[in-house]
Amino acid sequence: MLRLGRRVFETHEPVIMAIVNRTPDSFYDQGATFRDEPALARVEQAVADGAAVIDIGGVKAGPGEEVSAEEEARRTVGFVAEVRARYPDVVISVDTWRHEVGAAVCEAGADLLNDAWGGVDPKLAEVAARYDVGLVCTHAGGAEPRTRPHRREYEDVMADILDVTVGLAERAVSLGVRRDAIMIDPGHDFGKNTRHSLEATRRLGEMAATGWPVLVSLSNKDFVGETLDRPVKERVIGTLATTAVSAWLGAQVYRVHEVAETRQVLEMVASIAGWRAPAVARRGLA
Repeated sequence: MLRLGRRVFETHEPVIMAIVNRTPDSFYDQGATFRDEPALARVEQAVADGAAVIDIGGVKAGPGEEVSAEEEARRTVGFVAEVRARYPDVVISVDTWRHEVGAAVCEAGADLLNDAWGGVDPKLAEVAARYDVGLVCTHAGGAEPRTRPHRREYEDVMADILDVTVGLAERAVSLGVRRDAIMIDPGHDFGKNTRHSLEATRRLGEMAATGWPVLVSLSNKDFVGETLDRPVKERVIGTLATTAVSAWLGAQVYRVHEVAETRQVLEMVASIAGWRAPAVARRGLA
């Protein structure tokens, strides 16, 4: 079970986390939601399409212009406050690795800190405990924030993922973060090449078997692009295929750009698995 903000999510309940980039240089939309108006419109559409969590980021993951903690906070804190005022029941997540930014967005109403860089700032977990918010514990292969993997090797990539993420989760609990507010994330593409990310997906059941809720951030990533040899704007089908496999193997939370399409995939998988009844039943009944 996950308890985030005002929401409680049962074990087999899929959770969609919609990405809202407050950056001028996002790899996916090139800054389409950098300004407040389009960003708020994106939130409205995502909620209407079925997103339970809004993930707000002020720094793009890849290399680029340096963004200070002050600038990251400027891009995110006021926006978090506005989303909180408009959508009191939506779970607000902020994608940051910095404890200073984490504290500022929690003051503004955030419910979850999405630490995509794997505890590089150990004080971020302390912030999550202090403000009683959730925490995503990610495997980044020891990579520094905003760097790309270079000739990274693992004797066993999933063993490393489990060691790091479960270790981060247990540390967070020891600091006072609620166990039912913690997720673990294999960190597709972070500190990994495409083959590593494919293996992490193939063995996702091993993460689910730990008992920690598993979050996957698959949306239009480079491992999808390299696997299919497709540019960013042509990776939706590959992303949705990977989403279906991840759902079948036990992932619960999905960080995505395409909310409506992801929702249909997750509902279909849940119905095949027997956790969800069909929306309607007409065929063969008359």
